Amino acid sequence: GAAGGAATVQLVGNITSVNCGLQLAFNASSMNFESYYSKAMRYTLMVTASAFVQVLLLVKQIEYSTTRNGAARVSLLTIGQQAVMDSYLCLAHLTMGIVVEALFNAFATAAFFKFMIFSIFEMRYLLIIWKARRPHAFQEGWERMRRELSLLYSRFYGCLLAGILIMFQLQKQLPVLVLLFYAFWIPQIVHSAQHDHRRPLLVPYIVGISLTRLLIPLYALACPHNFLHSEPNYPLAAGLVVFVAAQVCVLLVQHYRGPRFFVPRRFRPDKYDYYRRVPMHPTADAPDCAICMMPVAGPDATGPAAARVMTPCDHVFHRECLRQWMDIKMECPVCRRPIPDLDDDP
Repeated sequence: GAAGGAATVQLVGNITSVNCGLQLAFNASSMNFESYYSKAMRYTLMVTASAFVQVLLLVKQIEYSTTRNGAARVSLLTIGQQAVMDSYLCLAHLTMGIVVEALFNAFATAAFFKFMIFSIFEMRYLLIIWKARRPHAFQEGWERMRRELSLLYSRFYGCLLAGILIMFQLQKQLPVLVLLFYAFWIPQIVHSAQHDHRRPLLVPYIVGISLTRLLIPLYALACPHNFLHSEPNYPLAAGLVVFVAAQVCVLLVQHYRGPRFFVPRRFRPDKYDYYRRVPMHPTADAPDCAICMMPVAGPDATGPAAARVMTPCDHVFHRECLRQWMDIKMECPVCRRPIPDLDDDP
């Protein structure tokens, strides 16, 4: 008998010898290599195109948060987990290229893009975030800077090794392993809520990275004729999509409604009011903004250009001036005391 799909043919039969009284059964399969190579080439093109889109999104996101305040709002664990995933994908595609020698160039190209993403762009982004979290360490000479870089890289490669051990321990629990690796937005959700950071990530970056990172697992879990010959697991594929979509929805609501929208108001910590009213003498002149050296309008002034804010140390500035200052330093321009984040709207 013969049965099979477009890529494989399975032969099952038996041979019986009447004279000797022997019976031989066989089960053999053959592969249609032309169909197999075609599927593998389409897969590598998909991975390469998605990696190229991820590079573009990463560049835009890095440009968005190059300032110290902008970088400090991004979760180190979120970017680090994505870098670890890309390093695993790089090794996996390179291994597949070595095993299937005829497709080495295609798999090597996909591996190269993944290598470029985690070794250049994501590691650079991790360094920017690390520097924003520990600014004084990078201002104390070359030796201290080298120690900081060594600490960052040692933690990254430690997480890389820990991930391999986790995959080995959970190799028989595929759903847990997949959901664990694709929970990379959760640290950003927690970080934003904990520190009340508003809009740390661009919306196109959130949506684009989520969609492109879902392509590979969905190909393996939901494509019935994939080149890996793996059996589809539609419940896990659907669960993964719902899981990632739920994280994206929370991030988008945090982006538009505030990072602590899901925390009941009574459990939220007290938040400083930059727009508090302070009594001023009627004949007193308007104070000058220490950043632009122009007079600051009173609390009753209207219009975004006239809006004024007051820091916890009772120094008054234009709202836009202080916001631009906080992109560089999270401290009062006058007395250098640490100051909290500034809301976008009063």
